[in-house]
Amino acid sequence: MISSGLMVCASATAANVTERASLAQVITSCVKPQTAALTFDDGPSLYIYDISRQLIAAGAKGTFFWNGNNYQCIYDPESVNRVKYIYDNGHMVASHTWAHKNLATLTFDQIHDEMWRVEQALQRILGVTPAFMRPPYGSYNDLVREVSFQRGQKMVTWDFDAGDSTGSTAAQSNAAYDALAAKHPSNVLALNHEIHEQTAHVVVPHAIKTLQAAGYKLVTVAECLGQQPYQSVVAPQTGSWTC
Repeated sequence: MISSGLMVCASATAANVTERASLAQVITSCVKPQTAALTFDDGPSLYIYDISRQLIAAGAKGTFFWNGNNYQCIYDPESVNRVKYIYDNGHMVASHTWAHKNLATLTFDQIHDEMWRVEQALQRILGVTPAFMRPPYGSYNDLVREVSFQRGQKMVTWDFDAGDSTGSTAAQSNAAYDALAAKHPSNVLALNHEIHEQTAHVVVPHAIKTLQAAGYKLVTVAECLGQQPYQSVVAPQTGSWTC
């Protein structure tokens, strides 16, 4: 006969196992063949207008993983205009956390705060709750995945890095895109950083031309996965906020 104490202990253990098993999916590549998702981290920056115009001119869409207060506060008037511009032009917006901290070094509550604050900003400015997030530096652990799951977000990394955040020149990034197209994987999930002028004005046009010439359709992350980009979409809020 099992004592009630042991049964309670067993039930608690089972509950803990279930809770720990609730981890967000980590997406490392696209699913649909012949699609390529160009993604851009660390904005919203002043170069997004040029990036967007180049994508739209080519019949393409991009995905922008934004911070709330990294290089600039997302509530600054110019940042708000950039956020609205990208969303209104049909690109996908997603979370890159509030202050670009290494989530794997934070506590449960700190991770929630990093994610919640940028979600709140996108809800206020656009009325959207993102369904995807990218952990800064691609760094995460199971605690990060637990929080992401609880917040209803899947985590997105990449399978191709243009290298603009790790010292690659524009010429080296372009050569990397050339090598990628020559290898011709079934699909591409590419990491770029919108804060670099050379990325916006040299690498992006080359990447668009090279990938389309290789037969890829340039789409958002949600489109290359066959999923919805947002958990919910409602009317944006009005008001003035600060970081």
